Amino acid sequence: MGADLDLIVLGAGSGGLAAAKRAASHGARVAIVEGDRVGGTCVIRGCVPKKLLVYGAQARHQLEDASAYGLQIQSARSDVPDLLRRVRAEVDRLNALHLGFLDKAGVQLISGWGRFTAADRIGLSDRRGGPVQQELAAPRFLVAVGGRPARPEIPGLEHTWVSDDMFLLEDVPAAVVVVGAGFIACEFACILRGLGVAVTQVVRGPRLLRGFDAELADAVLDGMRDQGIEVLLEQTVAAVEGNPGALTARLGDGQSLDCGGVLMATGRRPWLADLGLEAAGVAVDNGRIKVDANSCTSVPHIHAVGDVTDRVNLTPVAIDEGRAFADSVYGSRQRQVNHDLVASAVFSDPELATVGLSEEQAIDQHGEDGVVVHRARFRSMARALPGSGPRCLLKLVVAKQTDQVLGCHMVGEHAAEIIQMAAIAVGMGATKADFDRTMALHPSVSEEFVTM
Repeated sequence: MGADLDLIVLGAGSGGLAAAKRAASHGARVAIVEGDRVGGTCVIRGCVPKKLLVYGAQARHQLEDASAYGLQIQSARSDVPDLLRRVRAEVDRLNALHLGFLDKAGVQLISGWGRFTAADRIGLSDRRGGPVQQELAAPRFLVAVGGRPARPEIPGLEHTWVSDDMFLLEDVPAAVVVVGAGFIACEFACILRGLGVAVTQVVRGPRLLRGFDAELADAVLDGMRDQGIEVLLEQTVAAVEGNPGALTARLGDGQSLDCGGVLMATGRRPWLADLGLEAAGVAVDNGRIKVDANSCTSVPHIHAVGDVTDRVNLTPVAIDEGRAFADSVYGSRQRQVNHDLVASAVFSDPELATVGLSEEQAIDQHGEDGVVVHRARFRSMARALPGSGPRCLLKLVVAKQTDQVLGCHMVGEHAAEIIQMAAIAVGMGATKADFDRTMALHPSVSEEFVTM
């Protein structure tokens, strides 16, 4: 096992899989080491099962609107345990697919947890941090072990969930407290509410979704509150008491919230523990592996991609980083990943998607007088007959001097699908005049981008 290898990849998530398969396609002899299931956070406990739950939550809302379209549905019993089982079955299917992809690519899968014992070798254990049972050597290594949920140190932390745990539940309780302001917290708050759960979201700061355009974040907050999610701003959870299924969240101001579960969604951190980075001489900066534009660490033959580098922590970015590494080292194409223009989405309800500079970022770079903002707010045609639901917000941030569109942002239905295509225009340097010259597709939500 592992003899005569050109590359050992630590971690079979999105970045590691992409790098391993691409390197093998260039003729490299590759092994990938994974102690958990193949697929990583995105496939096993992140993007994919999360999005399936988003669809499940949306189905409930659609049934609530059915009567507005002349459909009289007498009974629509919610079977959350069945939904959760179906989601896990799909994850199992995808896990099996990825195993097949590795085999087809000629990549050797080594089951176990790997850590550096020296700069030129790793040790394998049957559990993370366990005793080394075997060592493997290679001339080059790629670290792609990803991140894990951050867990704030509060009394009763052992009673709480993190996002990984949500996909292992057999059912959901009647009431849940969600702690956090980021996209994971907002997405799960909306999923749970859509599944009929009473949700209270506790946010330490004055707003949701820090780092996103503030106006869009406020629109998401309004939509979440409209559907019955109680969002408590500038508040903290100081302790969690009770037993599983019957918990009390003690807030910083002395209030108490009774619930069946507490989800700690307070961010993610690179998973550096028990990697043996010190033994290899790999430099760490502020809790992340420090890399250059070529994803090379402080040790020339050790590279790192994905969330462990804490650059742009998104699946497509990790995949591209992995492929760029493999193309540059083993192929004939030297390339680097552009992290400056990356579209992203929050699958909350309402949905948010964005590409380019926020209004705040644009003003920081160009000055308040150098930025023009165009926006449209309206209730989409899909909400006309029900007469309720969140309003859409579409926004273009434009450089006044050049007319270039610096940012394209949206809150509303299908926002992610729309912004994905808008990202092409923004990336090509399209101007507001280019948008204006484009004929509208009517009736649609996205036509507002070319008519505002």
